[in-house]
Amino acid sequence: MARMTSFSDHSPDNLPVDYAVEQVADDNGDNAASEPKTAQQTTKKTARGIPVLTIETLARTFYRDSARYGFQQLDYVRFVNLLLDIALKNSVKTEVVRKESRTPRWNGSNGGTGTVLPILGEKVGIRAFEAHDLPLFDRWLSDIHGRHFLLSRATSRESHIKELVESPCNIVGIVTLPDQTPIGAISYLNYDSVQRKAELRKLIGDKTWRGKGLAKEATRLWLEYGLGQLQLRKVFLDTLETNLHNIKLNEELGFQIEGILRNEVYFDGQMHDVLRMGLIGDE
Repeated sequence: MARMTSFSDHSPDNLPVDYAVEQVADDNGDNAASEPKTAQQTTKKTARGIPVLTIETLARTFYRDSARYGFQQLDYVRFVNLLLDIALKNSVKTEVVRKESRTPRWNGSNGGTGTVLPILGEKVGIRAFEAHDLPLFDRWLSDIHGRHFLLSRATSRESHIKELVESPCNIVGIVTLPDQTPIGAISYLNYDSVQRKAELRKLIGDKTWRGKGLAKEATRLWLEYGLGQLQLRKVFLDTLETNLHNIKLNEELGFQIEGILRNEVYFDGQMHDVLRMGLIGDE
C-alpha cells in the first residue's frame, strides 16, 4: 500500500511536490507519485477539467502559508472537511461559474497584422519607453510588486532598471491612461528573434490604479504587439505570485501552467517557488 506523505514530515521551506491526499499507484501497486512528471502528466486534467498543476500550485501555496501560520496535522483534516462541506453546498453554483470561465486559447486580434507602438485600448495604452521615463521607476519600484519586476529568476539578483531598459535583448513599454498619464510598465525580456520567444513582465506602478483590471488589458495589448509585430511563437512568464487570483488572471489571457520551480529564488530572507506559465501563439 502506498504511504501517504505526512504534512508534519516537511517544513514549509522544504515543501515536496508530491503530497496529494490521494496518491496514484501503478499497475504493480508501487507508489508512482515520486516519479518525475512527464510532459503528458503535467498537462493532465482532473475529471472536472482543472489542470493538475494548477491544483498542485494552489495546494503548495496554501500549505506554505498555513504551516507558517501554525497549522498542525489535525487542522488540515478539519480544513479539508470544511472545504468539502462548503463545496458540496455550493456545487451547482460552482458548476455554472466553471462552465463560463474555462481557460481560453489565445484569440487576440493580432491576426498577424503587426500591431505597432503606441497601442491604444479602451482604458489604457502602451507606448515605447523613453529616457525621460527613468525617474518614474524610482517611485514604481519602491514596493514588493516593483521589486518582483526587477528580480532575475536565474540569479535571484535584483537588476537595476537602467540595465533592464538598456539591454538590446529587452523591449520595454510604458502603460498609460487615455490622457497619456504613465501608470506602469510592461516588457518582453530576453527577446529571442530566432526562437521567437520572450518572457513577459508587467507592473502597474501607480498604486492608485491597481486592482482595476488595467494590468489585464495592458497584457492583452502587449500580447497583440508581441504575437503580431514581433512574430513571437511563445510568450512565457515566471512569477513568485502563486495565488489563485494571479493564476486565474493569466489563464484568462490564454496562459497555461507549465511547471513549478521549487525553492527557485532566495528573496527577502526566504526561498520562493517560481510558477512558470506559457502561451503558444498558434495554438
